[in-house]
Amino acid sequence: MDLESLAESIRSFEGVQRKKPIVDVTRSLGQTLGFSRIGVVRSFGEDSAILDLGGEDYLLAAMDGIWHKLLLAAPEFAGYCSVLVNVNDVVVKGGEPLALLDMLSVGNMVMAQKIVEGVLLGCKKFGVPVVGGHLHPNSPTYSLSVTVLGRVPKNAVIYSDTAEPGDVIVAAVDLKGRVHEQFTLAWDTTSWKNREYVEEKFRTMREIAGKHLATAAKDISNPGLIGTLGMLLEASQVGGRVDVSRIPKPVGIELERWVKMYPGFGVVLTSKPGRAFECLEIFREAGVSAEIVGEVDDSRRLSITDGREVCEVFNFESDRLSGKIKPNE
Repeated sequence: MDLESLAESIRSFEGVQRKKPIVDVTRSLGQTLGFSRIGVVRSFGEDSAILDLGGEDYLLAAMDGIWHKLLLAAPEFAGYCSVLVNVNDVVVKGGEPLALLDMLSVGNMVMAQKIVEGVLLGCKKFGVPVVGGHLHPNSPTYSLSVTVLGRVPKNAVIYSDTAEPGDVIVAAVDLKGRVHEQFTLAWDTTSWKNREYVEEKFRTMREIAGKHLATAAKDISNPGLIGTLGMLLEASQVGGRVDVSRIPKPVGIELERWVKMYPGFGVVLTSKPGRAFECLEIFREAGVSAEIVGEVDDSRRLSITDGREVCEVFNFESDRLSGKIKPNE
């Protein structure tokens, strides 16, 4: 596949396109931040909202709705992923997940039980309880949304909107996985492994946060690796260039498909050049494949290169991905 075809494939990917309407909602809801009785440190555009209730830790709060395609194709795995994706949203901040709430709409209780079995597996795997929620039985539609609460030390939190020109871009992914048989955009690295294994991967972000090695980070989500990086750069009001030949990738999976997949553990982060190799070392010691894949610049564009040609993927003057609200919006 040539570079322009790859760029267009990423731009038109449904996982990317589904992000674009977010700002139409957040622009209105952002007005509610003025009603807050607590300190809102970060909100829309972050993997987790960061809230200040006093004390040494910030409260983290995030919510994810599971893609209907996954829910219908693999309901038990969807239930499991509803825990995984929320835990990742806390972990990437350098934080610790504390509790979950779930909202489930189903047409029959057989389907509900399959989803709940997956949720139970995720809670056991990641050591986090469901403490409440809501059920819509006999619903004409199927949906699953989960909220997570977590905490992170105030002096060791990683934001999503603080990348700066001159930073390098690191991609870190657990390649010891397999494509899920019922949902081919899922790179499953956790459901079939023990709790100690997945906790080892999560500790990498807490160590990176504690040592202040990352300038910004996001966990790789539905838009895939390049799309998620685009959200980080857009939120930071910067640009960047990625060498796609340096992206960590499993053997046997073509690049176009890989950059659209959701990995069980995958992170894009930015770091100062002098500290990025410490990030690589932390990831690699935990069995996570990590490489410096590019550099942040002030172009307000995300481009990809294969070492010979360069092609623009996103222009953040016109493309909206992250839902981050500017102060005047």
